[in-house]
Amino acid sequence: MEPDTPNPLLEPYVPDGFEAFWQALWESARDAPLSYSRAPAQARDLPHHQIETIVFQGVSGMELHGWIAIPRELQAEAPAFLWIPAYGRWSHLPDPYSTREGFVSLSFNVHGLPAFHEEAYRPERGYFADGIESPDTWVMKRIIQDVFLAVRILADLPETDGHRLCAAGLSQGGGMALWAGAWCPLVQCVVADMPFLSAMRSVFSKPIYRYPLKEVVDFSQRSRVPMERILHTISYFDTVNQATRCRVPTQVSCGLKDPAVRPETARAVYDHLATTQKRFVEYPGGHDWDPDMLENNREWMNLNLSLP
Repeated sequence: MEPDTPNPLLEPYVPDGFEAFWQALWESARDAPLSYSRAPAQARDLPHHQIETIVFQGVSGMELHGWIAIPRELQAEAPAFLWIPAYGRWSHLPDPYSTREGFVSLSFNVHGLPAFHEEAYRPERGYFADGIESPDTWVMKRIIQDVFLAVRILADLPETDGHRLCAAGLSQGGGMALWAGAWCPLVQCVVADMPFLSAMRSVFSKPIYRYPLKEVVDFSQRSRVPMERILHTISYFDTVNQATRCRVPTQVSCGLKDPAVRPETARAVYDHLATTQKRFVEYPGGHDWDPDMLENNREWMNLNLSLP
C-alpha cells in the first residue's frame, strides 16, 4: 500500500515578522500594570474549591472579570492553571473541567462581561472577523495579550506556586493555551484540547458551512476583503505556526468526529510542536467535552508541573 501523500496545506506557513510581532505582544503584557482585586463568591463554591471573583484591567484598559478556584485543603503554594474559555461571549463557569483537585485555577471573560456570564452563541454576536483586515487590529491580538496578563496574575497569587503553571482550554481556549506556551515564559506546560485556528490554509481550501468560522467567510463576501488578505492575518495566529515555537511540554487532543477542528489539523499542530515532550490524545466524539479529559489533563499537568 502506498503511504498517504503529505498535504502541504497542513504544513506551517510562518509569515515574515512573526517573531517580532509575538515578542512585542508578550512584552506589552509583561510591562502592563499588575493590579487586581478579589472577592468571595460563596454561591459558586465547589466541593473541593472555594471560588472568588477577580477584576483586573486588561492591556487595552478594558476591565476584565473572572474567577479563581482555590483548593479547600491548601497546605502550601499549589500548582495552577489558566483556563481559557472556548469561542463565544460566555464565561466558562467553575466545573470539573476548569478546576482540578489540588490545583488553583483562574478563568476570565475575554470580552469584559461578568465572571459568570452565560449567553448562547448567535452569529450576530460573533467576533471572529472583528478587525481581521490586519494582524495588528484583529480581536485575537487583544485577547491573547490579556491571556498573557492573566498568566502573570495567576503567578502572582499568594496561593500559587509560580514555578508550576499550565495554560489549558478547549477549542479557542486550547489554541490560545498553546500560543501562551509558545511566548509566555511563565507557562511550564500546555493542555490544548481540539485547538482552534489549526492549519487554516487547509480549512479554508474547502467550503465553510459552520458557524462561528463562517463569520469570516460572510465578512469577506460582505466587505469584499479578499480571503488572501484574511489568511495573511490568520497566519500570525494559526496554531500550526505557533506550534513551531512551543517548546514546553504540550498535550494536544482531537475528536475523531469533530467537524470544527478536524483530526488532521489537530494532528498537524502536534506534529510540528518544537518540543519533544508531547502527547496526542484521540477522543471518539465531536467538538465537545469528553469525560476522559478530566483524568488525562490532570495526569499531564501532574507529570509536567513537578518541582525539580
